[in-house]
Amino acid sequence: MKNKKILEVCLSPDLGGLELYMANCSNALSNNFDVSCVVANNSKLKTYINNLEKFELKRNSSFSLFNSFRLSRIIDKKKIDIIHIHWTKDIPMVVLAKLFSKRKPKIVQTRHMTMTRFKSDLYHKFLYKNIDTIICVTKALEEQINKFIPSDIRPKTKLIYLGVDEVAFLKEEEIKEFKDNLNVGNSFMIGLIGRINEFKGQHLLIDAMKELKSKNLNIKSYIVGHAMSEEYLKELKEKVFDENLQDVVNFLGFTNEPHKFMQACDVVLMTSKNETFGLVTIEAMKNGTVVIAANSGGVLEIIDDEKTGLLFENQNAKDLSEKIEILYKNKELKDNLSKRAKIKVYNDFDNKKQFEKLAEEFKRIGE
Repeated sequence: MKNKKILEVCLSPDLGGLELYMANCSNALSNNFDVSCVVANNSKLKTYINNLEKFELKRNSSFSLFNSFRLSRIIDKKKIDIIHIHWTKDIPMVVLAKLFSKRKPKIVQTRHMTMTRFKSDLYHKFLYKNIDTIICVTKALEEQINKFIPSDIRPKTKLIYLGVDEVAFLKEEEIKEFKDNLNVGNSFMIGLIGRINEFKGQHLLIDAMKELKSKNLNIKSYIVGHAMSEEYLKELKEKVFDENLQDVVNFLGFTNEPHKFMQACDVVLMTSKNETFGLVTIEAMKNGTVVIAANSGGVLEIIDDEKTGLLFENQNAKDLSEKIEILYKNKELKDNLSKRAKIKVYNDFDNKKQFEKLAEEFKRIGE
């Protein structure tokens, strides 16, 4: 199947789960197909895509005719059969490029974001009638697509969960050294990983830590991630200072080694309002760390409450603090949850298995 040519496209300037999934797709699918990539000229993705031909476009807007024309030239030059897109904002450009091209390749979208309104207007009808397949990363998302896109222009849908790779586990002395560098000491260590913006809910951790500190519990928390909103990050730091939590709430910025951080933590939190999937959740579970997550979104398809993790009431910091306290006081429960979580991730969210499903879908498309 090497002769089927796929163009992976993502012009997002950010570097989060969506963008890294595009890089992983590119690398994994190259085992079965002839894969090229298109990224933004200011993209942080380039260093994550290995030994594949990469084209760069300067993204000005979703409706750049110039970029659409340039992309159509790449499609024809590389004789592309399938364009695989990830960032919703790339859809108009890719659809126009398909229409400009001589080859008229199939368009496949892996949809990472929820769909919350009907797509029955002329604009969306024009877009979606030109998409062949939407890969849905959760069952809930597939149900939304079936609800909001009219049947006469609805692309085919396929459920394929995101996955995680095998991980290398640190030795006990390596974890101790890592925690010493963070000045954790013998404290119970909580981690929250994700882009720093209000949607991700870092403020809930701070509110929970205020409650936990008032009970004199030996807990320290660490917030990891790139600041999508400098204003929100400033508000968080001011909140920590105002509540006198500098000794128990720490900001670490972005990390290239999240697996080390996850393995050092006793608990990893997922506090987003309504995460479509929650890649950090399955990564933490794979790394042997129990997760406490908000009871909304795709997390409900990952965590079985009190079996493979704990769920707290969405946006309720007091409930979050109570769930943290449960695991702080019950090591046996914490260890049992993490063991069962690792088994679930292996069975349902293994990267190799999920990419095999994706490759089979791409083999079907266009035949």
